[in-house]
Amino acid sequence: MNITSQFDSGNIHVISAEDPNNIKLSINKDNQSEFYQWFHFKLHSTPFVNHLIHIENLAESAYPDGWEGYQAVASYDRDTWFRVDTEFNGDTLSIDFTPEYDNVYFAYFAPYSYERHLDLIANAQMSFDCKHELLGETLDGREINLLVIGDENDSEGKHKIWITARQHPGETMAEWLVEGLLKRLLDDTDGVARALLDSCIFYVVPNMNPDGGVRGHLRTNAVGVNLNREWQSPSLEKSPEVFHVLNKMQSTGVDAFFDIHGDEALPYNFVAGSEGNPNYDERIAMLENTFKDSLMATTPEFQDQFGYDKDEPGQANLTVACNAVGLKFDCLAYTLEMPFKDNADLPDASYGWSPVRSCQLGEDLLVAIRAVSLKL
Repeated sequence: MNITSQFDSGNIHVISAEDPNNIKLSINKDNQSEFYQWFHFKLHSTPFVNHLIHIENLAESAYPDGWEGYQAVASYDRDTWFRVDTEFNGDTLSIDFTPEYDNVYFAYFAPYSYERHLDLIANAQMSFDCKHELLGETLDGREINLLVIGDENDSEGKHKIWITARQHPGETMAEWLVEGLLKRLLDDTDGVARALLDSCIFYVVPNMNPDGGVRGHLRTNAVGVNLNREWQSPSLEKSPEVFHVLNKMQSTGVDAFFDIHGDEALPYNFVAGSEGNPNYDERIAMLENTFKDSLMATTPEFQDQFGYDKDEPGQANLTVACNAVGLKFDCLAYTLEMPFKDNADLPDASYGWSPVRSCQLGEDLLVAIRAVSLKL
């Protein structure tokens, strides 16, 4: 029996792995950070033998409430990820599983590899409507990739729509959503996409934090910085990812901004707005409601009953992307959250919330963005 995490986005520490019925593991912290919750490892063992895997010391993890009702995902082929029997006792997550093959992978959520990210960028740039722009480099020397969709040479009067994903690298469902959104937006036979590109230019950053993703981090970049707390004063020394994206935003302007995330605890898809900003007014509230109403009418995967508590007027945290961008550009700015668990409104016992559902939500998102664009 062997357990390893020496691969892209791998993260696990082996405490003991001699007895298949008492495997003890723990999760490594993000580099230079106290955050830990993301795990991704491979088990090589004997097929058709029951294995009981205990991931310990989770009471001090980033979001202990996220383990309640959570089911880990597993895969034999690293393509299809399914849910497995999982229990949490307050400090230890126990996975009870009998593998059918020699190798099986386990993860916190279906990984979105750096190689798949590079393929996403390469394939998108081949579309007539899309070009790739290199904004800069991360601290580990990886590219900060931007996809510009629409004709910038004919930008007069067009709305500038910005979409960012994976500021928190372990929230891989965010890039799965972007993959679905790009698939539809770049389909020149799709009426919604064609209508949008007649009136809008899209600026899409599919992965804000490639270093953290490759390193197997939950929430931070290469030096332990939470990028979604850097938007008030980013720096090349600590947060070049935000620094370069914000500089590009300043050159293009922003009419609507969507920052895509995943939430550990809540089993729903929901949005969080910028109602705590000093510039929040009836116009922005109207655009928010237009977006929510349209998305709820488009898909039952989205709801507006459960979510985060709203900020009091004037009490927004302006280091957060949604608030910082919403204030700086006086625009609609939303954080969209998806679950690590499942959508309690439409549960799927076999797969939970999944890459396929994330991609579909990305496609559906364009309908709501279209509704907003008509009122900008």
